[in-house]
Amino acid sequence: MHRKSRKKIMVAGGAGFLGSHLCERLTAQGHDVLCVDNFITGARDNLDTLLSEPGFTLMHHDVTEPLSVDVDEIYNLACPASPIHYQRDPVRTTKTSILGAINMLDLARRNDARVLQASTSEVYGDPEVHPQPEEYRGRVNPIGLRSCYDEGKRCAETLFFDYHRQHGLAIKVVRIFNTYGPRMHPNDGRVVSNLIVQALRGESITLYGDGQQTRSFCYVDDLIEAMMRMMRTGPEITGPINIGNPSECTIRQMAQIVLDVTGSSSTLVHLPLPPDDPKQRCPDITRAREILEWEPTVALRQGIEKTVAYFDRILADRGSARS
Repeated sequence: MHRKSRKKIMVAGGAGFLGSHLCERLTAQGHDVLCVDNFITGARDNLDTLLSEPGFTLMHHDVTEPLSVDVDEIYNLACPASPIHYQRDPVRTTKTSILGAINMLDLARRNDARVLQASTSEVYGDPEVHPQPEEYRGRVNPIGLRSCYDEGKRCAETLFFDYHRQHGLAIKVVRIFNTYGPRMHPNDGRVVSNLIVQALRGESITLYGDGQQTRSFCYVDDLIEAMMRMMRTGPEITGPINIGNPSECTIRQMAQIVLDVTGSSSTLVHLPLPPDDPKQRCPDITRAREILEWEPTVALRQGIEKTVAYFDRILADRGSARS
């Protein structure tokens, strides 16, 4: 890489599912990558292929505490993203979203750096508009079990745009919809990981409600490509921009795909819907298509096959895969 195009890039939450894939892509492009993580939900194993790379540095740090480093760009992915993880310590989750955003924004100001916020489709709550465009302001319960994450991310967006307006900071905000792929945590409670792990272990497949609630599932490689394109946009582009797969799928349909790919004989069981669980979730990606010239390319079954292969391997390593 030409010296002028080589950047110092920090990825907060870089040992997590998305962060580790992003670190991998940025390192492969020849950038100097600083991965910052407190390992509450991230895993050092996710970074095994990077630890020996000369341009990669790993720092154990919690973004709720200030940080002083020299960087050109910051990707802020630091926050537990699955309900099981973010509800385990909801106060810490809120602090991570809000204090973490403030610390990353202040770091960007000191470095005159660009900073990207990995926001979420959860800012739309249980939506009354479908699919969800960026102009939709959402329907979020501010005192529910999920609000530590939902409202934390909403406040982080507020902070990003206030720093932009008040300080002229170069910000980028993306709203991430359901993403899946290798390196998801097997016990994170998310739909895809739940279904695959249950199928591989021969356990009953858990569906909440009637299984007709919908999600849109984007493979991790597509998602990372969109984030990197967003960072490369001109200073006039701030977002928010939805990134996700506009192809809708019911949870029951997803369960059937997982059963087909794994060849599992697991049966379906129904449990009550969790509180504030959205009935529909699907992005309007018109802005992403027009501004980023991006849309997902990995078909759902193809992505599930890759993800099943990953979980089959790690479960086998732990001695708990199907025989």
